[in-house]
Amino acid sequence: MEPMASQWTEAPHSMGTTIMAVEYDGGVILGADSRTTTGVYVANRASDKITQLTDNVYLCRSGSAADSQVVSDYVRYFLNQHTIQLGRPSTVKTAGTLVKELSYQNKSFLETGLIVAGWDKYDGGSVYGIPLGGTMLRLPFATGGSGSSYLYGFLDQAWKPDMTHEEAEKLVVKSIALAIARDGASGGVVRTVTVNEQGVERKFHAGDKLPLFYEEIAPRPSPLRAH
Repeated sequence: MEPMASQWTEAPHSMGTTIMAVEYDGGVILGADSRTTTGVYVANRASDKITQLTDNVYLCRSGSAADSQVVSDYVRYFLNQHTIQLGRPSTVKTAGTLVKELSYQNKSFLETGLIVAGWDKYDGGSVYGIPLGGTMLRLPFATGGSGSSYLYGFLDQAWKPDMTHEEAEKLVVKSIALAIARDGASGGVVRTVTVNEQGVERKFHAGDKLPLFYEEIAPRPSPLRAH
């Protein structure tokens, strides 16, 4: 019988994950934690789960790391061809439809939940949730991954239409911090990407700067750093 540690390290990489995206007045904000697990072993504590598809469209990935990466690679390639043929940037809806088609046509093989969000001149900022199975829904906010089950009630209460950029960013960071506090498969840092008419802005929110919640233990400086 193989030792338990071997079973942990040889399990498929999974982004247990909390991902989300929110529309605000002028654009969208995507956010994600950074923990990647292999079984119950944390394989990567600083992974980037927000992938660029085009200059104006991004993808949040959850579930199987391999599955979500191959979907994003295919869609990025198709969108590049689409842009060359039309001579103009892809819309967010086009990107979402491609992700949806790949997810639906391969629903028996893929284990990944995805969120497509971005900005274009036709619809402004828009968010499309594409969970397991390949359904596509345009939503004012979407969340996915194992940590999302802790957030639905909070987001129903905290979200409001026509938020400012600052309000939306605070909501995204607080939501993911709440999920990290409860979900063992979510953790690390919080990454955010803002997409609007002016362009794209990436931000990094360190794990020790996130708010703490009920029963959480405050991080302590490592004694190793003192030497």
